[in-house]
Amino acid sequence: MNANAAHHVHDEIAVLDFGSQYTQLIARRLREVGVFSQIYPYHRYQDVLGRPEVKGIVLSGGPSSVSDAGAPDVGDDVLTAGVPILGICYGMQLLAKKLGGRIEASDKREYGPATIHVEDEAGFFHGTPASQGVWMSHGDRVGALPTGFRVIASSESIPYAAAADPDRKFWCVQFHPEVVHTQHGMTLLKNFVRDLCGVSEEWSASMFVDEAISEIREQVGDRKVLCGVSGGVDSTVVAAILDKAIGEQLHTVFVDNGLLRLGEASQVEHSLNGFLHRPILRVDARNQFLNRLEGVAEPERKRKIIGNTFIEVFKSATRDLGDFDFLAQGTLYPDRIESVSVNGPSHVIKTHHNVGGLPAELGFELIEPLKDLFKDEVRRVGRSLDIPDALLMRHPFPGPGLGVRILGAVDRDKVRLLQEADHIYIEELHASGQYTKIWQAGAVLLPVQTVGVMGDQRTYEYAVALRAVTSMDGMTADWARIPNDVLARISNRIINEVPGINRVVYDISSKPPSTIEWE
Repeated sequence: MNANAAHHVHDEIAVLDFGSQYTQLIARRLREVGVFSQIYPYHRYQDVLGRPEVKGIVLSGGPSSVSDAGAPDVGDDVLTAGVPILGICYGMQLLAKKLGGRIEASDKREYGPATIHVEDEAGFFHGTPASQGVWMSHGDRVGALPTGFRVIASSESIPYAAAADPDRKFWCVQFHPEVVHTQHGMTLLKNFVRDLCGVSEEWSASMFVDEAISEIREQVGDRKVLCGVSGGVDSTVVAAILDKAIGEQLHTVFVDNGLLRLGEASQVEHSLNGFLHRPILRVDARNQFLNRLEGVAEPERKRKIIGNTFIEVFKSATRDLGDFDFLAQGTLYPDRIESVSVNGPSHVIKTHHNVGGLPAELGFELIEPLKDLFKDEVRRVGRSLDIPDALLMRHPFPGPGLGVRILGAVDRDKVRLLQEADHIYIEELHASGQYTKIWQAGAVLLPVQTVGVMGDQRTYEYAVALRAVTSMDGMTADWARIPNDVLARISNRIINEVPGINRVVYDISSKPPSTIEWE
């Protein structure tokens, strides 16, 4: 949804980001409450001011100390914006400091569960118990409140766990209401949105479809749109929305790069043809990709070769279809946030993340209907479009495919080995009911051969690593606790059924510090 489109302006709660690992979570939780919410880096705070649709502002947490020289700050005009403000953690300290309170360094960082005692509801704690569990994560704390503020909750370790100045529409908390460990966090956010900001409009992912369709029709008119699909959730939902909006004007192209999972190309083609008005164009470019990757080991070079070859193949495949004005992409909200960090452009962790890696010089106008949505919202949109769950609940898969799951040089034999091992892994996750509990899973072929024994003979074959993580949005992730008997069955089957692999290991690293993919 284009939140700025003149005919679809929603009430909004703006989140000013001071670098907290939880900032995205705040926006997602606010949307779950039923209000449209967007994130702005703190230095872009003026983008929020004076917009009538902004009904409230949240100041996020952050890793800095407000007392540090050069600590993230906003102008005083935020304080006179006239809308309710909720300061969370760093946001609380910044608010208190700017309004004349005192900040003190805590003796020690407080991180983890704590119990707070509500002394005054102040509208914020309405409908929650007098004693409740919350999640703390802070070093500094407020030592003296600004004039006009009163304590509304305290804990054993901090006298001002929450404070408010309702007359000036300021509320602040030292804990994190957005994380699941805060028992009544959703109620607190709902109280802020509904009662304190007075937002009555419900915003939901399902409203989004009708709005997106009318916006696409308005943008496209009677012209043609090109859509690259990968079989992943995002591009599938984009294709379904466009198909509903413009039908026969949509041309969908699927490039088989030879780096997909076992049988995936045919499966994707069959699934998409099941609900699109016009058959997808499947381009078999397996040889082109694999020939160029032969012997290339450096990860970034592999990605570039895959990205450039994709563009070449895409261009030549679409040349025969005539001229297009528009290219549709499955860019999501986190893709846009990740590319603008609070302190300016973020470090590039990876390039060509998905089909969205197409460059501007292809000369198309972009259509990005999902650019304001989180992954879980995209799945809800997909359900409202009757896309089968088998497609919607698929784990994310990297754009360069198995090319970045084969560590070291890529060749056809390694692709076959990894496809077979990965197929067994995913099959067993489905069979055991684990697949739906996991955000992303995949096998990784390691560039080492290890000694083993098969029958009476010693073997010297490849090792494969299994990766599986749980996550809400892929920004942070924890390794999945797959039951031992399931892992044992997977390992057994891979070693027995895939000649060339004699060892299976399980990756137990979280993100951060590790990434989800190995390359």
